[in-house]
Amino acid sequence: MTKPMIVDLPHKLGAEEAKRRIGGGIGQLREYIPGGAEVQSAWDGDRMNLGIQAMGQQVSAKIDVRETIVRLEVELPAFLSFFGSKVEGLIRRHGTELLEDKSGGRKA
Repeated sequence: MTKPMIVDLPHKLGAEEAKRRIGGGIGQLREYIPGGAEVQSAWDGDRMNLGIQAMGQQVSAKIDVRETIVRLEVELPAFLSFFGSKVEGLIRRHGTELLEDKSGGRKA
């Protein structure tokens, strides 16, 4: 097991809206993983525990949601650690899209 990858994604949504968007978007994760994947997720307070089975490998992640930041801690097995920078790029790009405030600054 390699050192966990930590990715912080700032946002302006508040914790509850960020959790709602993450919960609603987690099903799309399969689309970004080549060859398909089995994804399991469960909330424990403001933390989502995530397990991904793909390409014969198990990836574990913790997603901690706070008022202004979402922190992902991803544990890649040694076999997949070579792709760490690509995984981090995907997390940053798609995570930022998911958490983007599209209200134009308006509060609903």
